[in-house]
Amino acid sequence: MKKLIFAGLSLAFFSGLALPSISSAQSAFNENVGCGLGSIIMKEKDTTVFQVLAVTTNGTFGNQTFGISSGTLECKQPSKFVYNEKVKKFVADNMDTIANDIAAGRGESLDTLAELMAIPSEQKPVFYASLQANFSKIYSSEKVVSADVVDAVASINGN
Repeated sequence: MKKLIFAGLSLAFFSGLALPSISSAQSAFNENVGCGLGSIIMKEKDTTVFQVLAVTTNGTFGNQTFGISSGTLECKQPSKFVYNEKVKKFVADNMDTIANDIAAGRGESLDTLAELMAIPSEQKPVFYASLQANFSKIYSSEKVVSADVVDAVASINGN
């Protein structure tokens, strides 16, 4: 019975706590719970209880992972998350054409790949030459898969 009373009093105490200002309250809230669905739902309720609920919601439903990888749910994608679904799909669908263009050091598929990877126009010739020079690392065997090609291109590009 004592534990139940203590838990109730703790809940009442912590749910009544407030931080001094809205901007610092939002900053503290995001710092404590991170991004995700729980953060969005509980955003205006900055108390310890609601922070715990937000973290629990984020963790239980696994939505932080989705938010980070998609850049949604108030999550930011990592800066090196260049390998988006468009790049992966493009490489998977065009493995042979990309291999031919890398070997030649030019071509439409390389132009498209550079665009998808947000390579600035003035850096494209260096990017193409670098891929051509590292062809054997990118296409390391006849059985190379598209994910390995994307990873190799990204590592050569410095991402």
